[in-house]
Amino acid sequence: MPRIVQWEHQIGRRLRLRDLFVFFTVVRKGSMAKAAAELDVSTPAVSEIIADLEHALGVRLLDRSPQGVVATTYGEALMRRGEAAFDELKQGVRDIEFLADPTSGEIRVASTDSLAITVLPDIIKHFAREHPRVVVHLDTMPSPATRLPGLRDRRYDLALARSMPPSNDFPMHDLNREILFHDPMVVAAGSHTRWARRRKIDLAELADEPWIVPTPGTWIYLHLAEAFRERGLDLPKASLRTIAWPLVADFLADGPFITVCARSLVRRYALKELPVKLPERPWPVLVITLKHRTLSPIVERFINSARIVTKSPGDRPRPSKR
Repeated sequence: MPRIVQWEHQIGRRLRLRDLFVFFTVVRKGSMAKAAAELDVSTPAVSEIIADLEHALGVRLLDRSPQGVVATTYGEALMRRGEAAFDELKQGVRDIEFLADPTSGEIRVASTDSLAITVLPDIIKHFAREHPRVVVHLDTMPSPATRLPGLRDRRYDLALARSMPPSNDFPMHDLNREILFHDPMVVAAGSHTRWARRRKIDLAELADEPWIVPTPGTWIYLHLAEAFRERGLDLPKASLRTIAWPLVADFLADGPFITVCARSLVRRYALKELPVKLPERPWPVLVITLKHRTLSPIVERFINSARIVTKSPGDRPRPSKR
């Protein structure tokens, strides 16, 4: 393996960005022929580039088989470092674009469904008033957000999600997490129900009511089960099991159902927060970014809009027209 001191004289002159991009494409497609088709070059040309890379580094980067190719341990190491280098270059181009025209650019955001319909619209509106030409690309992700693959492979600049405790299955050591605000779990019902007029309700009184129960295994399901268990009660029988909003909101608005949800959802859908005492558990809403990744100025401004909106009571989620 060439020593690092040989970089400038031997490897640095032979390792080109285009060649690395070809290598990344081959690994992603799992085939030199498929990579060649995507890159609109010949398969022998791709094979020659890979062979030159392996010769320059002195190691085998790919294992070949009739089924295709996969990265070796050396190839995976080059992928990890190379993707970060390419990402920093793209971030550099975005910085230049911002300096040339501070009103334009792009941001890629991932968000859980519930935040996409509560706090995120107000954040985007606040940001758009200052940067009307910036394009915000938004994708929703399952809740709870745990592995965050899109953020870790740099497809997104940031993610909005509710806090989940770190674990061996879902480590957080490579992520920056900033708390925007706390969004506690509350008991909710439609404003037309008989419970909406009560000033105090004991959880035991609701045990036989028709409940919309969160999906088992989710944080909010575990919290609900804990609340009933502390009172020596069994979890109520579910009329519907889901965390799909606005489906839940429709059931609450038109029927006698009861559920638990984040307070921001109650406010957004003009539901009634019932005066039921629950165990106090923090449930912060986070903006999450990847450590050791340079954020572009426009992304930092978007995060600042999130800070402003979530700390201003007047900009918290407003009731829907319904």
